[in-house]
Amino acid sequence: MQMNMVSALNNALDLAMQENEDVVLLGEDVGEDGGVFRVTDGLIKKYGENRVIDTPLAESGIIGTAIGMALGGLHPVPEIQFAGFMYLGYSQLINHAARYRERTRSGLSVPMVVRTPVGGGIRALEHHSESPEVLYSYGGGLIVVEPSNPYDAKGLMMKALHLKDPVIFLEPTKLYRLFKQDVPEESYEVDIGKANIIRAGEDLTIITYGTMVPIVNDVVSQKHVDAEIIDLRTINPLDEKTILDSVKKTGKAMIVHEASLSFGVGAEIAARISEKALYELDAPIIRVASLDLPYPFPAYENYYMPNAKKVGAAIDRLLTM
Repeated sequence: MQMNMVSALNNALDLAMQENEDVVLLGEDVGEDGGVFRVTDGLIKKYGENRVIDTPLAESGIIGTAIGMALGGLHPVPEIQFAGFMYLGYSQLINHAARYRERTRSGLSVPMVVRTPVGGGIRALEHHSESPEVLYSYGGGLIVVEPSNPYDAKGLMMKALHLKDPVIFLEPTKLYRLFKQDVPEESYEVDIGKANIIRAGEDLTIITYGTMVPIVNDVVSQKHVDAEIIDLRTINPLDEKTILDSVKKTGKAMIVHEASLSFGVGAEIAARISEKALYELDAPIIRVASLDLPYPFPAYENYYMPNAKKVGAAIDRLLTM
């Protein structure tokens, strides 16, 4: 069936709630309104107010309540309307959700999936276009997922809802309705922690995820470059093996992400390549990312974010090194 990312995620939540009565949804406007982007549309009519819960506007309270639900035997799926608002629940996630398994020597776990839209490119207001994946990956204890297409979004969500540990599920806002894809209506899983090689190549490796995947793929197609494109799908745990195997084959590595350049996922990947595949490299590692500034107002976002022109220029530069 043809689905966009919104309908694929809705389908995944529906199937999970059918399968497991412990799965409950909570967040601002997730019930009657179906969520700010309608990902939970129709689920309150099907499962009732006890399983699809409209909450007050209090992100720390939403996350804290979900942690309590998870410790009490439920499998909550809290939604934070935009990633910039989730900073208010950061303490709950880092100090509690991420630590309970270690703190109790696996006596207690926190099975929950925190959903939030991420990224820009839609001319949104301030705090609505954040890319905070590295903040939740640092320190361990939280699984961080960011799909780039409807098929992966559904499969990764189904997998996340079968885990016993907390998952931060980042949903690229620009990709919610950008395109449709054939997605099975039945339940299936996509492995968490396993990257996807979406295009095989010999001349260079491009590592990316989320919103940047279709941009990179389009540029490579238009330039007829023999590039291997890796869609991470999972930020933490990182699929180091797939990255290193590809880089050792091609000898050139480029990393593209929407988040700011410094101290991010690209820096971590570049460090690992340098530590474990340095002598296989034929050229320096190149990173293409957003500027090291707070996300700008809408009129400037096209200058701030990576785009096809920047990606194409970086490919040309790398191939001539």
